Amino acid sequence: MRRVFGVLVAVLLLGGVAFALLQPGGDGKDKGPVTVTVNGLIGSEKREFFDDPAVRAELAAQGMAVKVQSAGSWQMGDNLDGMDFAFPASQPPADAIRTKKGITETAIRPFYSPLVIMAHESTARVLESNGLAGQDKASKVWTFRMAEYLNAIRTGRRWDQLNGDKPGDLAGDIFLTTTDPTTSSSGAMYVSLLSYLENGNQPVADAAGVERTKALLHTAITKQGSLKKSTDEPFADFLSNAGGPLVLAYESQAAELIVKKKAPEDLVVLYPDTTVYSDHTVVGLTENGRKLAGQLNGNAKLRELAASYGFRPQGDTNAFGAQLKSASGSFTLAPNLGAAKVKQASTPVPEVLQKLIDGAMRG
Repeated sequence: MRRVFGVLVAVLLLGGVAFALLQPGGDGKDKGPVTVTVNGLIGSEKREFFDDPAVRAELAAQGMAVKVQSAGSWQMGDNLDGMDFAFPASQPPADAIRTKKGITETAIRPFYSPLVIMAHESTARVLESNGLAGQDKASKVWTFRMAEYLNAIRTGRRWDQLNGDKPGDLAGDIFLTTTDPTTSSSGAMYVSLLSYLENGNQPVADAAGVERTKALLHTAITKQGSLKKSTDEPFADFLSNAGGPLVLAYESQAAELIVKKKAPEDLVVLYPDTTVYSDHTVVGLTENGRKLAGQLNGNAKLRELAASYGFRPQGDTNAFGAQLKSASGSFTLAPNLGAAKVKQASTPVPEVLQKLIDGAMRG
């Protein structure tokens, strides 16, 4: 009887060891958190951030393997099947997704980036000599004068009407190259900004405001001809000298080039004296998506990595400036937007913004 009992005990012990070995960390070693796959849609401007091995490693340390697909911010709401989160480049499309999915929780905005204008220095100097731009003597920060720009749009002002020597690529009407506002957040934010200025520095709030501003919006959009669907396309065209002389972009795109020492030597970043802050907003569609949003917002390592890609983390106001200090060269960005006297325009609610976009596209 003792022998039988001993055999049973031995079998149970061996079974227990086998069971333990089959469990995560069952060999007695700490395997870390169990990894879950988190699927999401992101704006193309965040693709390199999520592809960074350091970002992937930090997320893995928090138990997440994040898989992303790029999509236009305003297209994300139609492609949410199987997704744990959506991460558009601004708050209005995020709010539209929240409304569509019945999400009442406050959305997390882990970082932001103001809209800026990229130009070559020769172009910036022409703008400066004609009152469309200026450079602060102390900070060296460039600003773009939006009131003068709106006048140029209204009157059809051309590059050949400006004073001074001009590079050969400065021809035709003066306008900013943007993205398609029906698909891309930066294009929609451009419409929002122009409508704010045309509406007496007030966000458009009703049908009368839409009617009052749509003529200017339509002119500003149609001057461009064919529109790109995502922000990285006109950005890439500018870098290859294939695009327009004035390209609207996210500050993060220019800052990343500067931090990583890949910027063209004659790159000038102009801050519109009134601009829009693009709040990159995470909409958590599942518990795993909400967990990711919390990490992007609260994880110090991820905030530092976001700053290295030119984003301004909400939870660390010094991270962006610290990255700029580490970069060498003569490029000038504004660590403090308030000190640079850059004003922020308020954006309309998503329903009104959609009507403004329709007016801009159709007239």
